[in-house]
Amino acid sequence: MRCVRVIEARRTGLSVLVLLLIGIGVAGEGNPPVTHIRIATGSQTAVYYAFGKALGQLVDDNLPDTDAQVMVTAASVENVRLVESKGAEIGFTQADILVTGSAPPDPRVRALARVYEDLLHLVVPSDSAISSLEDLKGRRVAIGAPGSGTEITVKRLLGVGGLSAPGMIQTEGLGLDDSAAALRDGRIDAFFFSGGLPVQAIEDLNNSLGIRIVDLGAWVEPMRKAHSMVYVQREVNDSVYNLPAVSTLAVPNFLVVPTDMPDDVAYNLTKLLMEKHEALARAHPAGERFDVRSAIGTMPVPLHPGAARYFRSVKP
Repeated sequence: MRCVRVIEARRTGLSVLVLLLIGIGVAGEGNPPVTHIRIATGSQTAVYYAFGKALGQLVDDNLPDTDAQVMVTAASVENVRLVESKGAEIGFTQADILVTGSAPPDPRVRALARVYEDLLHLVVPSDSAISSLEDLKGRRVAIGAPGSGTEITVKRLLGVGGLSAPGMIQTEGLGLDDSAAALRDGRIDAFFFSGGLPVQAIEDLNNSLGIRIVDLGAWVEPMRKAHSMVYVQREVNDSVYNLPAVSTLAVPNFLVVPTDMPDDVAYNLTKLLMEKHEALARAHPAGERFDVRSAIGTMPVPLHPGAARYFRSVKP
């Protein structure tokens, strides 16, 4: 069994060139060319990375002459940019990064599958006076790493909530791990993170600090009307973090690939993903609800023709 490689994505022109070069299959004398599959994920303590590492291992173990590399990134926005620029073959992304309102999806990107839903967490210390979105006024709030789906969703939410004017909130562009550390140290008053349930870093923070998750259910319909119908309302049940249940904003996650990926490659990746989906469930509980019926629901982002061919062959 080969061990999947992990690399860190850098957002510079030189490094994108390097990523492009390592993505080219190089044939040794007498050996077939190797197909490199670079999988753009996110933070190493979040779901994208857990799923991406499991998928990379499946590729290494089951697809001959194929090598998987898992990329640690800032998540959704960066992942889409990497797929668009051919810096990655597969990227995890929130659906709202790809579509908003009536604008058509990016023609350079197609979907392999819908994998699970991200739920938006607004996390505060257990003794905080913050109990609603409006209570963030005047507070220090981490809104997600630059290039993340969290950042995009939160900026839209703050706009809808009338909190986006300069000076209303002191925002910090921190990712999940840095947000958790900053809240623990008292350097921020709250942070947002959009992820599949449960988010390990939030679970760990509750055990060490004691937290609450603020209810955001009232903002789902305003977000749908203002931005996209991909937003839905979901519950964070009390069993997830041993905290009171709350309602919040959720958005589907897609696996996306370049539109010009060869059909056979997309077909084989989708087939592997679906036939070995138990590996995703073992990697993270969010994968337990992943099946053919849910995976095919990627609209308004079209399925890649190779993925569509697979789903037609196993139509439930």
